[in-house]
Amino acid sequence: MAFSSPKCPSSWFALPPSPGPRSRRVAAASPSPSCPPLPRRFFSEKIPSQSPRNRHWNVVSMHEEEPGSEFEDLWALACPSLKILDAWLALIKSVIIHISRPKTPGHKAATVPVSPEKEIDLKKVENGVSSAISAEEHRDLAILNTSKKDSTVSITVVGASGDLAKKKIFPALFALYYEDCLPEHFTIFGYARSKMTDAELRNMVSRTLTCRIDKRENCSEKMEQFLSRCFYHSGQYGSEENFAELDKELNEHEAGRLSNRLFYLSIPPNIFIDVAKCASKSASSANGWTRVIVEKPFGRDSESSAALTRGLKQYLVEDQIFRIDHYLGKELVENLSILRFSNLVFEPLWSRQYIRNVQLIFSEDFGTEGRGGYFDNYGIIRDIMQNHLLQILALFAMETPVSLDAEDIRNEKVKVLRSMRPLQLENVVIGQYKSHTKGGITYPAYTDDKTVPKDSLTPTFAAAALFIDNARWDGVPFLMKAGKALHTRRAEIRVQFRHVPGNLYKRSFGTDLDRATNELVIRVQPDEAIYLKINNKIPGLGMRLDRSNLNLHYAARYSKEIPDAYERLLLDAIEGERRLFIRSDELDAAWALFTPLLKELEEKKIAPELYPYGSRGPVGAHYLASKYNVRWGDLSSEH
Repeated sequence: MAFSSPKCPSSWFALPPSPGPRSRRVAAASPSPSCPPLPRRFFSEKIPSQSPRNRHWNVVSMHEEEPGSEFEDLWALACPSLKILDAWLALIKSVIIHISRPKTPGHKAATVPVSPEKEIDLKKVENGVSSAISAEEHRDLAILNTSKKDSTVSITVVGASGDLAKKKIFPALFALYYEDCLPEHFTIFGYARSKMTDAELRNMVSRTLTCRIDKRENCSEKMEQFLSRCFYHSGQYGSEENFAELDKELNEHEAGRLSNRLFYLSIPPNIFIDVAKCASKSASSANGWTRVIVEKPFGRDSESSAALTRGLKQYLVEDQIFRIDHYLGKELVENLSILRFSNLVFEPLWSRQYIRNVQLIFSEDFGTEGRGGYFDNYGIIRDIMQNHLLQILALFAMETPVSLDAEDIRNEKVKVLRSMRPLQLENVVIGQYKSHTKGGITYPAYTDDKTVPKDSLTPTFAAAALFIDNARWDGVPFLMKAGKALHTRRAEIRVQFRHVPGNLYKRSFGTDLDRATNELVIRVQPDEAIYLKINNKIPGLGMRLDRSNLNLHYAARYSKEIPDAYERLLLDAIEGERRLFIRSDELDAAWALFTPLLKELEEKKIAPELYPYGSRGPVGAHYLASKYNVRWGDLSSEH
């Protein structure tokens, strides 16, 4: 039986006596100098046990009183054993860390000198163990116990000259610095093939930094402080020698502190493995953690994704790989599980008994705009549906996790993905935008992009119906829709509930019962909001019904600006929080759903349905929805 007390350190445990009756008494009632005094709060009322090994430990109640000699004796016996237990626990923890750290060839971990007085001598253990904790084990324990003031974080942005780094990563890091979310000691290095000085990098980065967090405060001083911590190293992505040079520069800035290193791979996926190899062998931390963030796309299909994962795992373990999907860092996506699991009004309704269909909608009001060369290799299904929308679907549909631990949440997401039917061609519509003139302005077709082949069949629009074959969601269609060059920009989740059985007021809605359907809308972007459509009476004489919104509009409710998704995800990676990152088995399950469809589209060379630039998309998407007696919620006059 264990107990704790405000007067007793939490690391001390009350242990039951050894098996068998006590054969000796403690000579001195007072505790040893190395033990804390016996706490006043202790077990005072007991029921004798039939078993001698549990004698004195069947507790009825607990209250404060002066310790008796029997408990002083017991405490004096237990205290040395507890010290031994603490030593063993420290040893076990260090061994676990040592085993889990990847042993990469060619990069020997440096050892931390350990003074004799810090070495835990296990010769004092009563059962005669004569070994001692090694210096390397002390190094691992030091990682756990070192305070933040004694450690530093080095962030290397690989591909620092690219658009993603300039527009998203560096601004997100500055926002974290502005909000005092970064550690006291940190350094940021840009790494790319381009020749550039530190000053040139800072000048490039400064043009993308903004003071959007607090417009009333002049943040130029903060900006200068941030830029002073930014440095640049030029090198080839596959050169271990260049990464060894980077390692030397990182060591200089780390100044002997315990170093933690984060590499953000803002580069094409075909060089992920080369960079992971060089970083692991030549620039990983010798005495702290090393983590690597990789950007989508994670392959083009199941085979290429699995090959990429195998390649990365030659040099990294799974816990070091942070696969980022920035949609998981968006405020409303993170709020999804809170909305469901912490509001009693929603959780009982979250099933096929009450939900008629779920719609996941992504639309952009612009085309590829000269960047079609990259997009043409992937298309809208790989670019948006297989990752962003599918991740949101998994979060929406998963069962209640055991806890908020990252592994528990990701386990439930994997279960959902494995319960889904692979997509069939008859449940998919693809489209491609064509040229259109509106208001005297002519908008180009997708194939008018000079970086896109004229005969390209790559879809810029796709709609799909997916199904989850489990008890909660059996028969409920999950409709996905994603497209470029549409009439509006939005990303949202729409939950349409079933009709009210025997609705007394259905005559007031005419023959269109869909007008009487409750709908929950979670608008991810823009203008983040959550609103619930309900039926109500219009004030006045007579019985006229209306559908109104119970609306939580974030901009109106909260004055604080919502952080960018990259800010949240970068902070999570630094802190080792993996809940919003994608695990390898989760990635495998996601690709298994889409790979057969993608292969069929490419092998049969299925032509996409054309739709005008700025329209609502191809007509085929409406037929797909009507096939399951569904209307797209974003196309109604109410929105």
